[in-house]
Amino acid sequence: MTIQPTLSRFIPLTGAIAAAALLTACGSMMSPGMKFSQDSLPEAVKVPAGNKVAMETVGMGDITYECRDKANAAGQTEWVFVGPKAVLNDRSGKQVGTYYGPPATWESQDGSKITATQVAVAPAGTGNLPYQLVKANPATGMGAMSGVTFIQRVALKGGVAPAAACTAANKGDRQTVKYQADYIFWKAA
Repeated sequence: MTIQPTLSRFIPLTGAIAAAALLTACGSMMSPGMKFSQDSLPEAVKVPAGNKVAMETVGMGDITYECRDKANAAGQTEWVFVGPKAVLNDRSGKQVGTYYGPPATWESQDGSKITATQVAVAPAGTGNLPYQLVKANPATGMGAMSGVTFIQRVALKGGVAPAAACTAANKGDRQTVKYQADYIFWKAA
């Protein structure tokens, strides 16, 4: 007697394989948040106890500066920060949001977004923007940014004001500089 396999015998197996694949994918989305440690960061930019990492992103983009009169220094000029424009990627390189301003705004691909108030900065090395800790304002829209309490800017590369001269002759000129930074999003534990 010959036994022929039937489709109905493979359906449970196929379902089990699909479920395992889905669980593996979900697990890999969550695990990056568990790897970040703020132990090596300056105290000033550490997130207070009672919060946990919700999302890690890598921001890559530009920061715009404008040559303007120096505040409270007649006849002097300086490069003044105008705003950022960056793509936020997850650890695998997939775009998950954007960062832009002013005001500084982190927006998820799902449409939720937040602004924040700076709490502290600390030096991050010559030629790099400083480390930064900001306290998030309530999110607009429901999604990944909902419930975010703090954002840290860490792992910085570049972003400081242009090396080009800023003088009365080129007042009003704008220049962009490249930068990269990790943005770590925290929520209440």
